[in-house]
Amino acid sequence: MPEKEKLRIDKYLWAIRMFKTRTLASDACKAGRVKLNGTNIKPSHEVRTGETYQISKGPDRKVILVAGLLENRVDAKKAVDYYQDITPVEQTTAFKSMFHAPVLKRDRGTGRPTKRDRRETDDLKDNFFEKPEGEKEQ
Repeated sequence: MPEKEKLRIDKYLWAIRMFKTRTLASDACKAGRVKLNGTNIKPSHEVRTGETYQISKGPDRKVILVAGLLENRVDAKKAVDYYQDITPVEQTTAFKSMFHAPVLKRDRGTGRPTKRDRRETDDLKDNFFEKPEGEKEQ
């Protein structure tokens, strides 16, 4: 694929498969979910190699470093070569675990839970959000 010197951020994000359509990438830029050094950018912003962008997409937060410019959309294996995901691992796992509560499922056909089952379920839910011993509040 030939590299271009000038490339819009919405087209770049679509080409590296951060967004499914170019319109979604453009809307994310307009809504302030794509940032360059903490400042919002327009969809027409020109991408340069070496720049770092912060992208918010639903509950996911990504920090990417532009490794190369890609004009057309390619398959996912090739698209990875044109950016580096430099999102801190602590940030992603901490953010995701904050929203995931335990999902309790019962086998189909087991009937209604007994009082004992209900108490065990409530104890599990209550203890999930407590801090483990040794960690202090901030």
